[in-house]
Amino acid sequence: MPNETPTSAFSSCPAPLPHRTEITIGHGGGGRLTQDLIDRVFRAAFANAALEAQHDGALLRTPDGARLAFTTDAHVVSPLFFPGGDIGKIAVNGTVNDLCMCGARPLWLSAGFIIEEGFTIAILERVVASMQAAASAAGVSIVTGDTKVVERGKGDGLYVTTAGVGVIETALTVAPASIRPGDAVILSGDIGRHGMAIMATRAGLAFESAIESDCAPLVAPVQALLQAGLELHCLRDLTRGGLATALVELAESAKVAIAIDGAKVPVSELVGGACEILGLDPLYVANEGRFVCVLPEAEAAVALDIIARTAPGGPPVIIGAVKAGPAGQVTQRSIIGAERLVDRLSGEQLPRIC
Repeated sequence: MPNETPTSAFSSCPAPLPHRTEITIGHGGGGRLTQDLIDRVFRAAFANAALEAQHDGALLRTPDGARLAFTTDAHVVSPLFFPGGDIGKIAVNGTVNDLCMCGARPLWLSAGFIIEEGFTIAILERVVASMQAAASAAGVSIVTGDTKVVERGKGDGLYVTTAGVGVIETALTVAPASIRPGDAVILSGDIGRHGMAIMATRAGLAFESAIESDCAPLVAPVQALLQAGLELHCLRDLTRGGLATALVELAESAKVAIAIDGAKVPVSELVGGACEILGLDPLYVANEGRFVCVLPEAEAAVALDIIARTAPGGPPVIIGAVKAGPAGQVTQRSIIGAERLVDRLSGEQLPRIC
């Protein structure tokens, strides 16, 4: 399986020069261009303490002292249906999982639909039914929403936006700022299934068995970790940009270094083979049901046992550790013992995946 950044012509969308005056597809990939856009436009305009935490959601406190997590996400998946999921299932689980990564118990979601004129009502009903099934499985309710219809040819079928609110019942601050040198980094399961499920569908790749998306709620493992009283420092689900981008984001936000062992990162044979065919690095391929858990090394064994019993896609594995510095640096040791820097991609490996 590939462990080096690919150089294939198929590995990413063309990367525009930074500080362009218009948006390109690469700005949506979760890599360097996305971060540049966030820093230059959104963080500059909306600067506040909750936003500066650079977490999967905002950690908020009500006037009476209750702690809440709040998050929002937009979903532009193509195709709308793929092995293991669909745009509705991702819309619910993506928002639910972002709340979980804040150490919250998800409670309520909103849903906004942008529908293109001519879209089939039967397909919309199928998507909505999938959303309700996912919400029930995650223990949340979709309590409000909005619908807009755009002219034919201007909406690409269907876009779904969800927002969510959860209650934080722990005294811990589960966030990048809590990460400390010496922490262990645990990966909950094998990576790359979601992105490759979509890419295989688009490319018409036929395997002995289909690659299915890992799309799933992460409520059970996170609540189990919290109920066990473990000192969770940070959680991060591995969506757009994959494992590599998530680790870089955490290292930069926490001002620490992270070192991982590439040989310990689980990649299924099917996903690894598909990545080789397409010239992709599985470290950067999106997931929708995997997360990393960062906590003191002394508690790692207990966390591994809990995640193995409760999380989809196991077994979990300790893939690395947090170091004191250099701040923001992520390194990977390869199978042959060589060490390389892990960075954000400039462009985007797989557009329209979540």
